[in-house]
Amino acid sequence: MKWDTNRRTFIQGAAAVLASQALPGAADSGPDKSYEDMLVIDALCFGKEWGEEVFAALRAANYSGIIESLPRKNLQTAIDALLDWRKRIENHSDQLMFALQAEDFRRAKDSKRTAVMMNFQNSTMLNGDVDNIDALYALGMRSFQLTYNFRNLVGDGCLERTNAGLSDFGLEVVERMNDTGVLIDLSHCGDQTTLDGIAFSQRPVGITHTMCDALRSHPRAKTDEQMRNCAEKGGVIGMVALGYFVGPDPGGDTTIEHYADHIEHAVNVAGIEHIGISTDYPPQGISPWATYEEWFVPRTGYFKPSYELRWPPWIPALDTTDRYRNLMAVLEGRGCASKDIERLLGLNWLRLLGDTIG
Repeated sequence: MKWDTNRRTFIQGAAAVLASQALPGAADSGPDKSYEDMLVIDALCFGKEWGEEVFAALRAANYSGIIESLPRKNLQTAIDALLDWRKRIENHSDQLMFALQAEDFRRAKDSKRTAVMMNFQNSTMLNGDVDNIDALYALGMRSFQLTYNFRNLVGDGCLERTNAGLSDFGLEVVERMNDTGVLIDLSHCGDQTTLDGIAFSQRPVGITHTMCDALRSHPRAKTDEQMRNCAEKGGVIGMVALGYFVGPDPGGDTTIEHYADHIEHAVNVAGIEHIGISTDYPPQGISPWATYEEWFVPRTGYFKPSYELRWPPWIPALDTTDRYRNLMAVLEGRGCASKDIERLLGLNWLRLLGDTIG
């Protein structure tokens, strides 16, 4: 497959090579940067029993920022989670800082800390009241998914039997998120809810952790149309690093090359300036703590068979704090330039957050 970093060849047939034009703050024509010099943002990463093991993994992985996943059962649960995070950051201010605006990720990089952006993987914590967006924003929330896997008051999730788009309340939520400065995340949304979220938002949107439907037909995957539409709106799509999401059909072994295939396909569809990375697991990986009984068995109870869960869920080369160093080597081997790898690892997310949370 040709490493094509110019999405306009797909949608306009133009000859301009956008990938050679540096974004504001991106690497220029100077010497290639090392991985350690790059600003790395994992667009869905959450701690497993926060403590020194997690802090050490964040440092080893060179993470300047992560987007966290917080409990979202209801409003009180969400408030409690945000307050817990305020205490955690106060107690570990030498390691962590709140990501309340895009520039906080650069500040974290400069101070050798990790900026944490507060995100909910559903909108259930709004309790059906759009004004609760303002209340949670005041406590530090900067992103949430419109839906998780199933239907809520906003729209349909990716595992729902039907494929309805945004409800009237969903339109109110999108408008308020735009006005307040909260990133819209469409990762687990159903097909039409995804398209509606892109179309009705006045700001760019994010799809923080997904994969390419063209390579892995799955309820959680996004189609080429959805990725193009997201890119046309200025959004960013993160490729998720779970093996059963990006691997071949059941029975095959999933490797880092399969993950790179999804990145390459997404770049060829949407453009280098619209693709990012994410893991959907803790910074130290899954294998250091997960067991078949603890990880796999409970998930069979709340995911439909169409989710095609597999054990083990990790990709060995990505289930380590060297994951993105390993990925960088693979992408370089495929002809991806250093300045474009830097975009994929963090600068694209930084740009999107500047356009959304400010």
